[in-house]
Amino acid sequence: MLSVVIPACNEEANIGRCIDELLAVVQQQGIRCEIIVVNDNSTDGTADVVQARQVASGRIRLVHRRPPGGFGRAVRDGIRHVRGDIVVIYMADLSDDPRDVVTYYQKIVAGYDCVFGSRFMRGSHVEKYPPLKRLVNRVVNRTVQLMFCTRFNDLSNAFKAYRTSVIRDCGPYRASHFNITLEMSLSALIRRYRIAQVPIRWYGRTWGSSKLKLREMGRKYLCTTLMLFFQRMLISDDLMAERLAGHSEVDWHRDGYDPEPSPEQLLDQLESITEEIAVLNEPSASQQPTPSNDLPAETC
Repeated sequence: MLSVVIPACNEEANIGRCIDELLAVVQQQGIRCEIIVVNDNSTDGTADVVQARQVASGRIRLVHRRPPGGFGRAVRDGIRHVRGDIVVIYMADLSDDPRDVVTYYQKIVAGYDCVFGSRFMRGSHVEKYPPLKRLVNRVVNRTVQLMFCTRFNDLSNAFKAYRTSVIRDCGPYRASHFNITLEMSLSALIRRYRIAQVPIRWYGRTWGSSKLKLREMGRKYLCTTLMLFFQRMLISDDLMAERLAGHSEVDWHRDGYDPEPSPEQLLDQLESITEEIAVLNEPSASQQPTPSNDLPAETC
């Protein structure tokens, strides 16, 4: 099942249309889904608009947050409530296109662990992006690309999709504001999950005011980026070992193994995990997907 998490703070004029358009497109494609709207301390009628739609559709859930607010805190609350095995973070301000949610879903069903949308690659469509924010976005994302040796060029964009298992492995997240966009994407990147990048449509806000304040967010983005950079440089081997161990546990239960294996079984499993880590450390062109719109996670 697909779970779409929508943080919303004072989005009374946008949230109704956001939900309606999203449900229409997803249902048309026959995708089983739930929409989780996180009311992040709104002072307008955002909650009332969502509750009115809950009456007509059992697919919509409303989560109320208490202070302190923050986009990251709302995302964290939302993902704690998901029931599906695929999670999409979706904006309430109508900047994202529901057709791209379908593309994300199809990519993950095809075998990817994460899907990162890009507003800055061939095939993307962007309208009404404020020039200053666009400039800052390109500087920040180019810096992150260089630090993490990756070709993903819109990592700060919130609109992404993840397997729920990836979120559980990479969490718990700590970011409280828009820096959670980097925390989630970079956490998956340094663990070498299979990631696709696809062009998306993006539309500038036509009502209300943006919650992203560049001056205030700068130090928060810096903190998150440096934290993940040092994790990549210093403890990536530990992160990979835990990731592989977690996958092995899932396989053991799925294949009917005893949840409390014997010492001999544990040794066999440990040897298997060690061999997987050794393979991952060997350079191989086959480790990353190669379709035309799917870029390698790291380039150096």
